[in-house]
Amino acid sequence: MRADGRASRWTVAAAVAAGGLGLVAVAGPLLVDADPFATALAERLRPPGPGHPFGQDALGRDVLARVVHGARISLAVGAAAVALSTAIGVACGAIAGWAGGWIDEVVGRLIDVLLAFPGLLFAIALAAVLGPSVPNVVLALGLFGWTGYARLTRAQLAALRRREFVLAAEALGAGAPRIVVRHLLPLAAPALAVQATFGMAGAIVAEASLSFLGLGAPPPTPSWGAMIDEGRPFLLVAPHATLFPGLALAGTVLILQVLGDRLRDVLDVRAVERG
Repeated sequence: MRADGRASRWTVAAAVAAGGLGLVAVAGPLLVDADPFATALAERLRPPGPGHPFGQDALGRDVLARVVHGARISLAVGAAAVALSTAIGVACGAIAGWAGGWIDEVVGRLIDVLLAFPGLLFAIALAAVLGPSVPNVVLALGLFGWTGYARLTRAQLAALRRREFVLAAEALGAGAPRIVVRHLLPLAAPALAVQATFGMAGAIVAEASLSFLGLGAPPPTPSWGAMIDEGRPFLLVAPHATLFPGLALAGTVLILQVLGDRLRDVLDVRAVERG
């Protein structure tokens, strides 16, 4: 009972922290008065102090304002990339899991081929070809991240395809789209929700990696990865320029990982998979 209570408290804490991140991303400009784009070269690399709790970067911009505005970029890219990956993956996995036969074989081999390529390298190549921008980052991350959702959906539908309630629905004249959408996908939703939470954490790290390499949001748009790269040459003299965006990135990923782990226990995904 105590273990359940602790697990429940961790779940609530993770959910509240994730909600706080969302609030920061949405209401960022209202929370911080400083302009994240305003430069003050005479005050460049100043350490944290009154008026600038996180200090100033190499161009004299307020680090706190840029970290808060960077949350909007990171969470928006993560959510959009996960939504695109989920849409593609669920569609492909549902078709393969329901149809079976050669269609399932073709989709399965396609997934295996894509999984053979390092996903981040594929995203780097695609972002380099398309050019640095937020929509291109979302497209690059979405196109390489759908395979996990497809495999999960395919496995769920293949396991449920011959269950009694499915056969009963078919006997009553329900078509395949209706059965898949109304009966099967809701049973796969808990596992997909957990996968999406972990996937969003991975997408945020991938976006920061692309921005660190100059393939993410173009300057001067605040991005945690770009801020880490901008502060890297001054790490020994002004560590705050790199420390705070790094902590924001690490904290966000930790919150999402804990939330995904707690959701897996709360939704009892393993019991759903056993059917």
